[in-house]
Amino acid sequence: MKVASGALPITFLKRDDKLNIPIEKTKPLSMTRLLSTAVLIGSVIFALPALAAKEPRKFYGFAFDDATGKYLYTEVHQHIYDGDRWLSGSVRYFSPENHLMGEKTLDFSKDPYIPVFRSKFPGERYEEAVANLTPSAIELEKLFEGKQQKASIDRQPGMVADAGFNCYIVDHLADLSSGKTAQFSFVVAGQLDKYSFRLKKAGDGTLDGHPTLKIKGEPDSFLRYLVSPLQMTYDLQTKTLVEYRGTSNLHDPQSGKAYSAVRIVYPSKPPAGAPAQLPAFDN
Repeated sequence: MKVASGALPITFLKRDDKLNIPIEKTKPLSMTRLLSTAVLIGSVIFALPALAAKEPRKFYGFAFDDATGKYLYTEVHQHIYDGDRWLSGSVRYFSPENHLMGEKTLDFSKDPYIPVFRSKFPGERYEEAVANLTPSAIELEKLFEGKQQKASIDRQPGMVADAGFNCYIVDHLADLSSGKTAQFSFVVAGQLDKYSFRLKKAGDGTLDGHPTLKIKGEPDSFLRYLVSPLQMTYDLQTKTLVEYRGTSNLHDPQSGKAYSAVRIVYPSKPPAGAPAQLPAFDN
């Protein structure tokens, strides 16, 4: 069984999915930038069984169109752990032809739930980041088509950002498995803001003989009526993400729109439909 540690495409609100509402008035949403790398899980990246001190971990994520099964892109994860603590890492995104689509760097040294990170998507002329953390503030940045925006929001207990989403889930798996709802404030760099979010149990299952838990994620506000929920499946024995379903943090290069429904899996071997040759890991 593959132990996915950097997987969720975590970016939750997409910058340009307009919902036919002017962005200057309402900060339009899609689940992509309110959760992503990608996680992604984007992501993409979370508590693992104990490893040796400063252990490198490398693995792939395989993204498919959830409706048609078409292969969309590959996630290349490289992360560093100290025991079961995630220290830092990177995620690179490649097309089926192995062209680089984007990349993200992560640093958890200041907060296990709020990494200092930067995502870059050159083809979209877009970047977003938690540029810095201070004891009292979270400093956010966004660059789109040459226009840079910055914001600073108050740092408070119970806040989560980007790939810290998965760390939060792992720490609350027992409560979620028992049927309790988890609620927190999700910091979204792409919107330069934070949003109320909640997680709920969506079902039980098994994979390779291990018990699994399906989790539904959605805004804890009226926004849940405007966007589709996310679904994550976790292996309860290894406490790792094995499947993600929802909006992607990447855009279709043909349409220019976010992939609206993807299925990303993290098996030990490439699944059917994945490219025969995968992108190489960095040394």
